[in-house]
Amino acid sequence: MDETETKWLILLLLAALAAGALWYFRDAINPPPVEPVDAQSEAVEARQAREPLHPVVPLTLTPGEGELVELPPLDESDSYFALALIDIFGRDLEALLGDEGLIDKSVASIDNLTRSHVAEKIRPVGRVSGTFVAAAAGTNGPYYLSPDNYGRYDSLVNMVAGADLDELVATYRRFYPLIQEAYVRLGYPEAYFNDRAVAVIDHLLATPVPEEPIQLVRPHVLYEFADPKLEALSSGQKLLIRMGGDHAARIKSVLEKLKARVAQSQD
Repeated sequence: MDETETKWLILLLLAALAAGALWYFRDAINPPPVEPVDAQSEAVEARQAREPLHPVVPLTLTPGEGELVELPPLDESDSYFALALIDIFGRDLEALLGDEGLIDKSVASIDNLTRSHVAEKIRPVGRVSGTFVAAAAGTNGPYYLSPDNYGRYDSLVNMVAGADLDELVATYRRFYPLIQEAYVRLGYPEAYFNDRAVAVIDHLLATPVPEEPIQLVRPHVLYEFADPKLEALSSGQKLLIRMGGDHAARIKSVLEKLKARVAQSQD
């Protein structure tokens, strides 16, 4: 079991809210293509295939509110994005954030949460404090996931569960154009981050709740879940299990609230 689990789950929650920013920016960033009157049916089908699964309302400004300040280029956005996150989560987050490619790494990490592994080089923040804790029933096992391990995630879960969702929405409405740009250059030129965010949230909400104690094995240096079904779970689902049932329940509660805000379905 990888001992380098990270706090990028914070950014998962934030980036999930980025989908809500499409309420403001979708038509401005991705204007619908204009088809000629005599367009071929194949072209029409191709255009329809690019429509988001979860469409959202475009930006409308109330008279007198003023204009949105222009965002920096994506490659020059780190300091702006970091300050916005620190304003929401507090100064404790500052020491955890990387110093370059924050939006690119956040988008790549989120995209990989449903897969088996998230490479450390694309993680936007540092490691959780302390070391992974396993309890041994005997000299040579069997091993179990120790409840002492769950305390490593107290700060992370408290930051996530205590975040002001209105502030999160406002922040991601502000930065969504850069997040969408990062998603496009990650390799999805005709996809919407909104759709991916909803899919990742659904995937995490489907994380099973195993009975405790959770047995581990140690075939090599790292621990693994003894149950093949648990070991086959994605990196994001394993992270929720490793932080303990109570912590996972609090995170899932936040994810459910986020999904209610971003999963706007087509009529």
